[in-house]
Amino acid sequence: MSFFKKLKESITKQTESVTEKFKDGLSKTRDNFSGRVNDLVARYRKVDEDFFEELEEILIQADVGFETVMELIDELKMEVKRRNIQDPRDVQAVISEKLVDIYKGGDSDSFDLNVQDNALTVILFVGVNGVGKTTTIGKLAHQFKSEGKTVLMAAGDTFRAGAIEQLEVWGDRVGVEVIKQAAGSDPAAVMFDAVQAAKSRKADILLCDTAGRLQNKVNLMKELEKVKRVIEREVPDAPHEVLLVLDATTGQNALVQAKTFKEATNVSGIVLTKLDGTAKGGIVLAIRNELDIPVKFVGLGEKMDDLQQFDAEKYVYGLFADLIEHEE
Repeated sequence: MSFFKKLKESITKQTESVTEKFKDGLSKTRDNFSGRVNDLVARYRKVDEDFFEELEEILIQADVGFETVMELIDELKMEVKRRNIQDPRDVQAVISEKLVDIYKGGDSDSFDLNVQDNALTVILFVGVNGVGKTTTIGKLAHQFKSEGKTVLMAAGDTFRAGAIEQLEVWGDRVGVEVIKQAAGSDPAAVMFDAVQAAKSRKADILLCDTAGRLQNKVNLMKELEKVKRVIEREVPDAPHEVLLVLDATTGQNALVQAKTFKEATNVSGIVLTKLDGTAKGGIVLAIRNELDIPVKFVGLGEKMDDLQQFDAEKYVYGLFADLIEHEE
């Protein structure tokens, strides 16, 4: 059975609405990437060095990342030789297979959120301004609340004008209390108050916003370290997740941000927003392969439930949906 057939069988067993979200959300990347791969396959009669050079260029332009592309091309060449593949059309399924392998490989194999049983779970959100951090916190608050959990949000971005108010708007929208202090307050003091409030209200989840200034990395690191110390002192083993929010439409710049924040704090997962707004969705693979940080959630639209837990098979399905659906 071909990889496409196996993938199609796996996908049909899963929630159709979620699968469709990945298909719709990755339409721009699919039109760009899969369309160009189809054109490439149609123009070549055999799999040769010129074929791989053009494929390499397509992958780089999809923001898969230079290092990842080089590794992927080398693996594809070996696999094509091992299987004695002559027809370029047969390479498409091998590409899909290797993309899933890239994502599922590596040392960080935990793609689910580290949510505590019968205890407070503290999730810290980091990322530069404008990437959709507050919106992500609001949407996750909605998800947790819809699961029947008691949720609080902490307005730890006390320096950006309007950040506290923006989180409060989301709090009102999803019916979740926001713990805050005045603008310009010490973020660590806000976190202390938030943890105490979460304990007294017997909350299940505390979602913590933080400042996103990268202009002075030293200050950012000190601030995040102080915030983490306060949380850890009040809740052993917390924060249970440090989620870095990145804007997929910024492409390789998102990779640079990820490297910077990985140095500044112990990032446990990525939330990649606005994946539906870019034709360069390959950035998912670059982040995963080059930083060994799992992408845990992706933004596939504007609606409240369009923030979806990432799934490598659904991602590859979204990239090759047209091909997979026509597989006999």
